Amino acid sequence: MQESFDFTDINLITDNYEGITIDKDTIPHNIVEFEKELTVIIDNLTNKKLLWIKLHIDKSHYIPLLTKYDFIFHHCNEEDITLLKRLSINPIIPTARNHTLGVGVVVINEKNELLVIRDRIGKRYKLPGGYIDNDENISTAAVREVKEETGIDVDFTSIIALGHFKPLQFGESNLYLGCTAKANSSEINIIDDYEIIEARWMVLDEFLNHEEVLEFNKKIVNTAIQNSGLRFEHIEMFKNRDIDYELFF
Repeated sequence: MQESFDFTDINLITDNYEGITIDKDTIPHNIVEFEKELTVIIDNLTNKKLLWIKLHIDKSHYIPLLTKYDFIFHHCNEEDITLLKRLSINPIIPTARNHTLGVGVVVINEKNELLVIRDRIGKRYKLPGGYIDNDENISTAAVREVKEETGIDVDFTSIIALGHFKPLQFGESNLYLGCTAKANSSEINIIDDYEIIEARWMVLDEFLNHEEVLEFNKKIVNTAIQNSGLRFEHIEMFKNRDIDYELFF
């Protein structure tokens, strides 16, 4: 939560892990003024273990100043970077994001046909899907990816498989979630035609016996046929906290 501290004009946000975060919205625009405030903060935080700061890209010139005071990089996005400073010996530091997350979606229509795509990279038939965007739910990503790659509108139904691959992009791990969804339309209309070269409904048996389909994809489809999977269920959690979540049972 955000608290007021008598020794600084910068707002400091406490967490449940004996850490303090500098509120990025109260960082002075003058770097000299910021350094004065920063030294006061460091000198007075004697009972905390970690000091965090998230910098927007327009304050990237503050980074050399922060490293001067022993801040290190933790993680970043396109427009901001998070740094931290150890305030105690060997504090527990949460693991930075070290994986990407993707979805593949099994959509089988009433004719027992499977929705499949081919892209410009692999050129094999496979399930529609892709990476989950920042701040995007699993179910939302599954629906979006199917729509972009095939034009088919679907409703998310379940998670039926999990794959872990490493190292992949940027040397990080990739978690792949095999999902199922119900089609609400049937006409193919590729939106992402830069990446996708073909989308079609394929007879299920043809896909499962196709020589150019990876066994991994065949296994996911067979699992979807045989199991209902983990389905989304809403349970009230995190009252009075601004946390979005999905639960599957």
